[in-house]
Amino acid sequence: MCGIVGAIAQRNIAEILIEGLKRLEYRGYDSAGIAIISENKISRVRRVGKVNQLEKAINANPIEGNIGIAHTRWATHGEPSESNAHPHFSNDRIAVVHNGIIENHQALREELTQQGYVFTSDTDSEVIAHIIEREQKTTGDLTAAVLKATKLLNGAFGTLVMDLANPDCLVVARSGSPLVIGKGIGEMFIASDQLALLPVTRQFLFLEEGEVAKISRREVKILSAEGDVLQRDFVETSVTHDAGDKGQYRHFMLKEIYEQPTAINNTLEGRLNKDSVIIESFGNRAPELLSQVKQVQIVACGTSYHSAMVAKYWIESMVEIPCQVEIASEYRYRKTVVQKDSLFISISQSGETADTLAALRIAKKKGFLASLTICNVPGSSLVRESDMAFMTRAGAEIGVASTKAFTTQLTGLLMLATAMAQTKQSMSAKDIATVVTQLRQLPQEISDSLLVNASIEPLAEEFSEKEHCLFLGRGEQYPIAMEGALKLKEISYIHAEAYAAGELKHGPLALIDQDMPVVVVAPNNDLIEKLKSNMQVVHARGGQLYVFAESSVGIKPEPGVKVIECSSQGNYVAPIVFTIPLQLLSYHVAVIRGTDVDQPRNLAKSVTVE
Repeated sequence: MCGIVGAIAQRNIAEILIEGLKRLEYRGYDSAGIAIISENKISRVRRVGKVNQLEKAINANPIEGNIGIAHTRWATHGEPSESNAHPHFSNDRIAVVHNGIIENHQALREELTQQGYVFTSDTDSEVIAHIIEREQKTTGDLTAAVLKATKLLNGAFGTLVMDLANPDCLVVARSGSPLVIGKGIGEMFIASDQLALLPVTRQFLFLEEGEVAKISRREVKILSAEGDVLQRDFVETSVTHDAGDKGQYRHFMLKEIYEQPTAINNTLEGRLNKDSVIIESFGNRAPELLSQVKQVQIVACGTSYHSAMVAKYWIESMVEIPCQVEIASEYRYRKTVVQKDSLFISISQSGETADTLAALRIAKKKGFLASLTICNVPGSSLVRESDMAFMTRAGAEIGVASTKAFTTQLTGLLMLATAMAQTKQSMSAKDIATVVTQLRQLPQEISDSLLVNASIEPLAEEFSEKEHCLFLGRGEQYPIAMEGALKLKEISYIHAEAYAAGELKHGPLALIDQDMPVVVVAPNNDLIEKLKSNMQVVHARGGQLYVFAESSVGIKPEPGVKVIECSSQGNYVAPIVFTIPLQLLSYHVAVIRGTDVDQPRNLAKSVTVE
């Protein structure tokens, strides 16, 4: 969601801040702003819309300075407007940028108003600036003022503070929303995502929950919530970021769809033996811990939730133990019962998803055997706070609609189910070798599946005027249908829903008519004859069927039935392979409808608030 960038250096940092914001554009936002201490005042520029609008304004009226903060805002409290954009000021002295939500902002606003503070925005964030300014009057110290302020705030906040009276330091505070500090030569940088800082440093220090840090050009002083000084070293990252170049592709989403063979190959690399999965791929203690697991609980959100639902089919059929899957935002707010020797699994592309991270912290108090995260970002909160971590190695994903992050999650989860089957001996060595063979062949299968693009592009024209669509699947393909529906609604704004095909007669059949496209995922598996019967029910009522099917299932095109042949060489990997044509369909429909494919309205890449 919102993005934070800050810098303190000997050189002019305006361009560094703007470049950092550009590298955070993938997170989703509706306004941007920058503040720099320049000529004994804080110069601020804010604009609604994209970062390039902010950049144009600064190019027209340049501001220079060696200390500054910047922000991209995704609106929560208050509409997108210049007055609601960050940074926010208090008495033209304190400048603040903030990620998260202050839940008690209304009570604080009323209190501050009575004390004479004037609010110029509708945001919850502005209260932070005024509280810090108020507390500094009594403490006389910016860091102490920020520490006191954090104790008055309820909710989530990643906060970066600049003080005109203290132009030699920045202060940051973290509660629920991630922050990272980057180290240069005689300069320091701050961001909500290390990707924003890769052009200027590869040395990073991650703030932990509840910490506050005072940052000067050459030193970082970290304090606990109680004010105790903490010691932590900078670490060098191996993360790369190629987000600045779409190459031959029109959109990042299409580029990332076509990167999936390479991404999946990276996920597999060094993690497979000849006929088995290397169990230590999930952590040094994985052989010991996975052998003890008697039940699995998975939590995730959005696309990651769909990968979790597929994993449930794999784990229960391959490992023969119960697997529960729940949306993180639901799990964290209800009473749950933890069975003995249960493994808690979190799944997140960013590793900072607020609800998933909160669910992990709750789970750690509930007596789970261990926690494991499936994640794409090394050093993220989920990775640091879980007992075990499996990095998907998808690389930076810029398009808001997840593609390669999803298929690499699925690949990792199939590897996990196989590793658990090995430790439990719930599958024969021959069957495990079959899964491993399919995994090895998967990158090539994904490459082959991309060839259907030529057939899908003209097909997408038929969806361009539609406002509703149904997706159908059975078994482990039902979550794939859900993912296909999510992709279509995310980027084309067509209302799309997915159903287990056997549920048609329980209500959705009432929606079927000649104006309702019905997309069906039809691999050659044990449920194919059942699926064919469900399709006949749709066809008999005039529904328009678009069937992604293996040639061996014998579904033929006819009036009202269009068939796009897809191929999968193994049932285990079929859910991953059949994801590809659904991604391509949603992409081409969105392009035809003229929507913002990479940054769809109202959505954000990394959801760091509830």
